[in-house]
Amino acid sequence: MAGKVKRNSLSKGAVGFVFGALIAIVLIGSSSIEKAFYPFPYRDVIENEARAFGVDPFFVAAVIREESKFVADSESHKGAKGLMQLMPSTARSVAESLNDFTFTDESLLDPERNIQYGTWYLADLQRVFGGNKILVAAAYNGGMGHVQEWINSGRIDPRDIRLEDIPFDETRIYVKRVLKSYDKYRKFYN
Repeated sequence: MAGKVKRNSLSKGAVGFVFGALIAIVLIGSSSIEKAFYPFPYRDVIENEARAFGVDPFFVAAVIREESKFVADSESHKGAKGLMQLMPSTARSVAESLNDFTFTDESLLDPERNIQYGTWYLADLQRVFGGNKILVAAAYNGGMGHVQEWINSGRIDPRDIRLEDIPFDETRIYVKRVLKSYDKYRKFYN
């Protein structure tokens, strides 16, 4: 039977990798390995801005992780920029609210300013949606207007929201990921 490939068999290299990973988990501890997937760069900046605007710093970190994986010069195909993937139009509105007359679209690539603006925006969404993290994350991703529309039309009940009620697939998946990351940041860095 030359030419046939055995199914469901692992190569020696794969077996070695799996065995090595199991040893690492035992020696280092699974939570230490898992923590490596939830880095916390810019922690001082995040904590300072979160404190200034009344936002949970672990929630800010979770949003950044899901938006840019902490890559400061990230830019989406839609034009969102920086760590918190802010649209320039949103950032201009935030800059006006903060009386920051030095804002340019390129300043969104500055980690400190991006975190400041993104955290201010999260605080504003918290105010609008009564601190409900599901609604805040949904609005951050899908737009405040859409979330307001879902509430006004009765598609979602802000007093008893379920993730499966979020109409946009992308937003529903995003919210799940942010909430999972939020739980991990609270676990690893609290």
